[in-house]
Amino acid sequence: MFRKAMLVRMLVIVAMISTLSAAFAGPAAAQDEIKLTMTCRCVADGVNSELVGWLLEHVIPTFEEAMAAEGKNVTVELVQFGGSDEQLKEQYALDLGVGGGYDLFSFDGFWVPEFVDAGLLQPLHTVAGDVVDEWEGWGHISEGIQAILGYQGERYGIAAGTDVREIFYRRDLFEEAGIEVPWQPTSWEEILEAGRILKEAGVETPIQINAGTAMGEATTMQGWDMVLLGAGQHMYDFDEGKWNVSSPAILDALNLYKTIYLDEELGDARLQLIADGRDRSFADFASGKIAILVEGDWFWRSAILSQMEEETRNEVVTWAKMPAKEPGAGFRGQDFVTISGGTGWVLNPNTDHPEEAWALLAHMSSQDMQLIWEEILPRINFRDDVPVAGDEVMSAMADELLPLTTVRPMLPDYAKVSYEAQLMTERVVSGEMSPEEAMEAYAEAVTDIVGEDNVIVIPVE
Repeated sequence: MFRKAMLVRMLVIVAMISTLSAAFAGPAAAQDEIKLTMTCRCVADGVNSELVGWLLEHVIPTFEEAMAAEGKNVTVELVQFGGSDEQLKEQYALDLGVGGGYDLFSFDGFWVPEFVDAGLLQPLHTVAGDVVDEWEGWGHISEGIQAILGYQGERYGIAAGTDVREIFYRRDLFEEAGIEVPWQPTSWEEILEAGRILKEAGVETPIQINAGTAMGEATTMQGWDMVLLGAGQHMYDFDEGKWNVSSPAILDALNLYKTIYLDEELGDARLQLIADGRDRSFADFASGKIAILVEGDWFWRSAILSQMEEETRNEVVTWAKMPAKEPGAGFRGQDFVTISGGTGWVLNPNTDHPEEAWALLAHMSSQDMQLIWEEILPRINFRDDVPVAGDEVMSAMADELLPLTTVRPMLPDYAKVSYEAQLMTERVVSGEMSPEEAMEAYAEAVTDIVGEDNVIVIPVE
């Protein structure tokens, strides 16, 4: 009897302790809460504002609901970042280097090799397990697009799409200058001739082709690559596995920069040298100070919309393919050239919640979410079951330019070589060096980076 009374008393005490512990600990749901964080170069009412709206209004709420249906209390916080791509990259390196960072973050494809070789990223299946390889979405993403966030046969993230590059021009300024629209140049000389006519008509800056280190990768992709490809050469010889560092094509490309920015002053050299030059080029194009702008399709579907209303854009802005120096003189013998890159999302290998972080990435990359994204901001999607929605311009770019495109080399040294290409153009447009001197300095710098056995020098007659 005594033992039974003692047992009852002990059970009562245990129950009281449990009750008190629960009271101090708070609701059970709070104990089980999983908080995920994600970040991107995006700001409400600023850069990539449409992305913010899609994530906050569609992706995150539906994901949290889906998790709740599985009995998980998951919340997601979007951390908005308004700095430059280069600043974002630096922040990622700092965060990952100390074992921190957000669970999920947007990522430029060409950063992947550098971060992987530095030990800062891990393959998706290493972070989240076999569920990654079982995802249905891979069957709707081509190997080429998977490679945007891949390296050495491994997947490190999921692409958010791909892109193309072209010439944008102000239809109204062309018409005022007496240039027939639609305009499709077939050579560099035709671009220059249009620039001369526009300048004579009073346009402040007829031509803008990115140059200089301040614009970062935008110089390499939107500027240097587009010009060099038009001269018939890629930065990298994929067949030989070597970098092109000195050649007649490189010299031709640099001389085009010299013609535009120094000899004929058809472009504004100062824009290429100041920190916010690219943003100013967007504003100048929107205000009619710039007539011809070589940019990526992102300019049409996002950047210009922060400068003018969609109705105005549709009325005064149009596009043309970037021609080779002469017909047939472009890369692979093409008449017109373009190059594609792409961004996406990667998982932080330091995440405390790899299962849920992957589930969020898979959810936002699903057909349902991507169809909504296309309605908000039509673009070239990464899934083959999600067509470009309701934008004839974007559809035309995809149809006409994707068959012509090439890509950057996914190599660890790419970022360093890219910087040297930016510096080479800066030296020319600033007048610091002649094209010949700038090419010589570029060849020396890249050789130091990759080694003498990994470069190609073609004599200039």
